[in-house]
Amino acid sequence: MTNSTHSAEPQINRAHEHRLLRRLLLIISVVALVAFAAFLIAGDILLHRAGPMLKARVIETLSTRFDSRVDLAKFQVSMVKGFEVSGTGLRLYPNHLDMQDPMFEIDRFSFHMLHWQQLFHSPIVINRVQVHGLTLRLPPKNQRSNVPRFSGGGPGQDASTSGIKVQAGEILVDKADLIIENGNPAKQPLHFVIQRLRLDTVAAGRPMKFRATLVNAKPVGNIESTGDFGPFNQESPGDTPVDGTYSFTHANLNPFKGIAGTLSSTGSYAGQLDHIDVNGETQTPNFSLDTARRPMPLNTTFHAVVDGTSGDTYLDPVDAWLRQTHIIAKGRVVRNPSGGKGHEIHLDVTLGPGRIQDVLDLASDREPPLMHGALQLHTDLLLPPGPESVTDRVRLKGTFSIAGVHFTSTKVQEKVDELSLRGQGHADQAKDESDALKAGNRQGANAADIASNMQGTFLFSNRRLSLTALNYQVPGAKIALSGVYNLQGETLDFHGTARLDAHVSQMVTGWKSILLKPVDPFFAKHGAGTELPVAITGNRANPQIGMH
Repeated sequence: MTNSTHSAEPQINRAHEHRLLRRLLLIISVVALVAFAAFLIAGDILLHRAGPMLKARVIETLSTRFDSRVDLAKFQVSMVKGFEVSGTGLRLYPNHLDMQDPMFEIDRFSFHMLHWQQLFHSPIVINRVQVHGLTLRLPPKNQRSNVPRFSGGGPGQDASTSGIKVQAGEILVDKADLIIENGNPAKQPLHFVIQRLRLDTVAAGRPMKFRATLVNAKPVGNIESTGDFGPFNQESPGDTPVDGTYSFTHANLNPFKGIAGTLSSTGSYAGQLDHIDVNGETQTPNFSLDTARRPMPLNTTFHAVVDGTSGDTYLDPVDAWLRQTHIIAKGRVVRNPSGGKGHEIHLDVTLGPGRIQDVLDLASDREPPLMHGALQLHTDLLLPPGPESVTDRVRLKGTFSIAGVHFTSTKVQEKVDELSLRGQGHADQAKDESDALKAGNRQGANAADIASNMQGTFLFSNRRLSLTALNYQVPGAKIALSGVYNLQGETLDFHGTARLDAHVSQMVTGWKSILLKPVDPFFAKHGAGTELPVAITGNRANPQIGMH
């Protein structure tokens, strides 16, 4: 009995200890649950109070840094999945600028942190900020000295010591608009549409890496670009450094009236915002004009200087190949000088070595081209903005020379051959050639197929080619002409003087030669054997050549 009692006491004690332990655990659990509930209640109260406090702090910081009135329509703080902040309707109105619209505007933004303790670090590091609908409006260039700048600190330093210091790992922007005013109500502001933008390592005084997709209005297409921007120059925004690469593919040129084709371009750029050096190349395998609609390959390499604050571009040079014709162009593409939409293109163009048939194939739908030959050309090209076709708007003024000309029209070339033979005094050979050709035996007639040369000055405007001081030469003859070639109907109207080496009597055979000998002195003028007034009229397919 005694042994039994002694063995039961430890069991009773252990059972009692288990009950006490369970009660203790229950009490701890209840206390923990109550504490957790209290924490949630306190957190909820803190969030409701912290939201307005944090919103006020954000507005204060933005207002101080940008010297602006700040509107923030909605600001929310959530701890459902970490610490998340979101807002809508953020607008900044600079105090020193008379702007009806906000200079800086965001439709919606949000950012997320895993731990709310990060709020107490300086700077606050945020991995990702998402922005939907960003608009930045820059005032005219002469007012940009008044654009608000970050207060305090130099390069590499954060701005206001009284505000919140923030560093973002990346900023993702969907749909951004950059609008640059020019100060002239008659002129449209410069408008860049950025479909997507990613900025990496965003902090005051540091360069940012970016990846952007820009929407190009004309020609329609997306420009993909990556590079580095900044650090932002607070005293002179135009001096802010930028560099990167770009690609622009499968852009349809049809929106430009008068031209067609599919353009692709790649290149790189570097410099400062108001002076960006661009090096690139373009490929347009099917370039054409509406006057011919004959696709031809046009490939270029170029160097340009771009003013990123105005959009003006200065080309120096554009090195192009149109089939086998080499073209060098220098000049500028600037915004419409008289206001309104569009750009004015003004170029100094040198063509050569080149082929006249390449240019004619581009400009005319006739097959084959009027002539073949080696072309050298220099022209001033002006293309003002406007809704009309490029062919109707373009103005060309310059000089040209074509060597080794052969006309593709058999009738025209036969007349050239005959003119040369008679001009040299080979009337018998010219007659034999003519008789053989009339009999349809060109090969048997051993046709001369004589090459000619021409040079002159020209003006092309409103689809009319005006030629002055046109000098045409074949062995035995020199012809000076002036007149107009109209592209609309391909009509010719040229008048001038023909000077031949032979006398009048030497250009014919038989009894005609004998009869004309007495009049030779009347036509022999200014050192020429014969000088005659000539005219070329009719049209390209059937030109009429005679005296006038």
